[in-house]
Amino acid sequence: MFAALGDATRLHLVSRLCQEGPLSIARLSEGLPVTRQAVTKHLRALASAGLVRDCRVGREHRWELEPAPLAEARVCLDRISAQWDGALDRLRALVEAPPSPTQAPDSGSSGA
Repeated sequence: MFAALGDATRLHLVSRLCQEGPLSIARLSEGLPVTRQAVTKHLRALASAGLVRDCRVGREHRWELEPAPLAEARVCLDRISAQWDGALDRLRALVEAPPSPTQAPDSGSSGA
């Protein structure tokens, strides 16, 4: 999933679907510097990753976001973020702690 979102065009497509809801290829292609065929390839890559799906409305194909994989990724990323926050807090406490009495102060001179 992250590999699919690593492409700027795909990330843009997911963002638009998230904000605007289901859209046709023609609407998704608007404002992009790539062809509709390229947009279709990007959407297929996103579909293979489980992030979007194609649905038919009459004669028109629309693409819509599959929110479940993004929600699962969010939970994992939040967990990793909390672990890093904890590790950084422990490091900060260690660095900012006053030296213990057993630690000799650094005199900075060689005594010569």
